[in-house]
Amino acid sequence: MKPSKIFGIAGSVVLALGLIMAAAVPTVQAQEVSVADKLAEALNMYNELEYDKGLAITKELLAEGNLMNYDSVAIFEIMSILTYAKGEQYLKESFSYLDRISSIGPCVTPLPKDIWPQELRDRWYAVLKKQGVITCDEEKSDIRTIAIMPFDNYSTGKFQEKLGLLSKGLAEFFAYDFAKISTFRVIERDKIDFIMDEIALQQSGAVDQSTAVKVGKLLGAKYMVFGSITQLDDKNTRMMVRAVSVETSEIVAQVDREGKPEYSKMEKELVTELAEKLEVKLNPETVSLIQQGGTDSWDATTFYSQGLDYMDKYDYKQAYEHFKKAYELDNNFVEAKRKMEIYRPLAS
Repeated sequence: MKPSKIFGIAGSVVLALGLIMAAAVPTVQAQEVSVADKLAEALNMYNELEYDKGLAITKELLAEGNLMNYDSVAIFEIMSILTYAKGEQYLKESFSYLDRISSIGPCVTPLPKDIWPQELRDRWYAVLKKQGVITCDEEKSDIRTIAIMPFDNYSTGKFQEKLGLLSKGLAEFFAYDFAKISTFRVIERDKIDFIMDEIALQQSGAVDQSTAVKVGKLLGAKYMVFGSITQLDDKNTRMMVRAVSVETSEIVAQVDREGKPEYSKMEKELVTELAEKLEVKLNPETVSLIQQGGTDSWDATTFYSQGLDYMDKYDYKQAYEHFKKAYELDNNFVEAKRKMEIYRPLAS
């Protein structure tokens, strides 16, 4: 059984974990790869809705003992996901595995991963906050941390409502593409939302730049990115993006595009231009990587953004259906496919 073919994109996470383990501790390479293989098998049980079978595999791993910290973290991570999928009556048990991870060390490995359902992600942020480690120290000093806020919608008429949820979608697309640039570390959208909820910013609906910059400081960000979209008719739209220094609260870079409502094309062009204005030299490989993914379909973009909204509300059935519709409209829309795969087991 090959981990890279398990659970779509999520399977590569387990494969990468195994490779990292093997490289880090050569003397126990056989054991480490075995752990990764077994976790891949357990994750495959999640994909096949065989949650108890997956949990049996993880419990066998725990019983073996002599586990490194990152082994234990990976096992409890999969146990939490599998238990969560069993239903609401298992929430407490599922959350308990997150507490076990926290007791081992919240920063042993970067968490949460893409495969985590939204409610587990939010719970993990609450665990981190309780421990006072909402962010982990970045080892590489040359990595610049960036936080991307939901886009403002300044459209008029029917487009004000029609593009309402696009603010989430565009912020997520920017996050995906900035993450492809090795000199940036992008703070998760839902972690930003969690902090904003914690300080009751979203309740008023008024989040100005200065207040958002304070959120950036809490998250350890170097830059906050703010964007907006303005559409007046069917043929013309404008997208503007600015980067603000968290240290000085000054705008350090600003870019914009105006023309046909080709949101994905505009977004990718603005990511490239903004990175260059932040004095990041992009090689051809990175530029090519940024151009991958996304969609030219307005309807697919809309369905995806609606899926994010349902995901944030823990309505996984509707989230899955909307991600699925987005992917069916454009089979090259890899972001929709990734989300669809994550939430398919929870949609039943």
